[in-house]
Amino acid sequence: MRFLALPVLLALIGLLAGCGAAGTGQKPASAMNGQEHTAYQLSDTALTDTDGEPYSLATDADKPLTLVFYGYTQCPDECPLVMSSLTAALTRLDDADRDKVDVVFVTTDPARDTTKVLEKYLDRYDEDFIGLTGDLKDIVTLAESMRLYIGEADRLPSGGYDLGVHDTHVSAVSQGRASVVWSMNTSPKQFADDITRLLSQS
Repeated sequence: MRFLALPVLLALIGLLAGCGAAGTGQKPASAMNGQEHTAYQLSDTALTDTDGEPYSLATDADKPLTLVFYGYTQCPDECPLVMSSLTAALTRLDDADRDKVDVVFVTTDPARDTTKVLEKYLDRYDEDFIGLTGDLKDIVTLAESMRLYIGEADRLPSGGYDLGVHDTHVSAVSQGRASVVWSMNTSPKQFADDITRLLSQS
C-alpha cells in the first residue's frame, strides 16, 4: 500500500488541478469566442446591393468568409457599436486574410435605407462593405433561414424593425451556410481571433 500511495496522490492532485482550471471560466486557447452551431442553409432569396444589383447571400457571397449583420442606418446605439467593432477587427488581419472576408449589412428598415443611403452609411466604415435592401418580407425570410427572428422585434414608424439588444448578432456565412454567431458585445480582438481561426479551417 505504501508504494501505491504516491502515484494515487499525484493522480488526485492532477485531477483537482484540472478541475480548478475548468472552474476558472477561462476558455481554452482553441475555443471560439462566438457560438458555433449546426450549419443553417440560407434562403436563396435575392435582395438588392448598393450597386443596384441582385445579391443572394446563398449564392453570391463567394469569399471564404462573409460576416452578416442585420441593422438599420438610423439605429442610434447597437448598430454603430457592432459596425465599429467589425471595422476594427478587420484592421487586425493581415492583407491576405482581409481579402478573404466580406462584411454584409442587411437593413431592417428598407423604406428609409435605399441603396444610396446604405452606401453613404457603410462608406464611413469601409468602402468594401456590402449593403443589402429590398422587400421587408424577403429580408425577414432570409433572416429566419439564419435563425435570426427580426420579425419579432419592435416596429419602426417606417414599418421596418428596430432590433433590440438580444437580436443584434453577427453571423458567419460560408458556402451558403451560417455556422457561427457572435453577440453585439464581442470585441474587435475577439472577432479578429475567430475570423483568423475560421479562415485557417476553410
